[in-house]
Amino acid sequence: MSCRSTRPGSKARRATPATGFPTTTRATAARSTSTTVSERPSAHDPRPPRPPRTHMTITINGSPVELPGDPRVSLLDLLREHLHLFGAKKGCNQGACGACTVLVDGERVLSCLALAVQCEGREVTTIEGLAPQGDLHPLQKAFVEHDGFQCGYCTPGQICSAMGMAQELRQGVPSHVTADLCTERIALSHDELRERMSGNVCRCGAYNGIVAAISETFETFEDSEKEPA
Repeated sequence: MSCRSTRPGSKARRATPATGFPTTTRATAARSTSTTVSERPSAHDPRPPRPPRTHMTITINGSPVELPGDPRVSLLDLLREHLHLFGAKKGCNQGACGACTVLVDGERVLSCLALAVQCEGREVTTIEGLAPQGDLHPLQKAFVEHDGFQCGYCTPGQICSAMGMAQELRQGVPSHVTADLCTERIALSHDELRERMSGNVCRCGAYNGIVAAISETFETFEDSEKEPA
């Protein structure tokens, strides 16, 4: 009988081998072996290796910008939350108010409904990029002169949308009220202007000033071509 005793409440350890480390139990060894085997890459794995992530960029107001790693980030959140370009506003966040309108390759886009990754390799222009030299764009000056804004929340989207509308006229894109669908030149008439700008909502009701500012800047198709881009 051994005279060695253990302390009350403690468990006796198994005899240690010559290495001096306590031996592991059979169950622990089995768990360790199974974990090691599962973590090893299988030579018969049919899945191809994951390719390394490539850097994707877009051009925003003339400067290249790397896209975020999360493909769920909207273009609006990229502009506001990542780049701190607060011109485009988050109004309804459902594409109904037009406050988030920006230009993508010259076309007006609702940035709250567009994913940032969809704009890879394309050029995005926000209200901050319309006059990069620090001066106001002629359309911005017209908004000031005709009192085309009150609170100013929808103004960046209104101006970007009007710029995209002028591009549509240059390309001869008809609207719902265009009478002649075969014409190459569409005049910016009273009905054309209001129909094409109907997707931009002004809760202050400054529509008369907005229409006057746009009419003065882009009165006809020929006049719009003379304005600087």
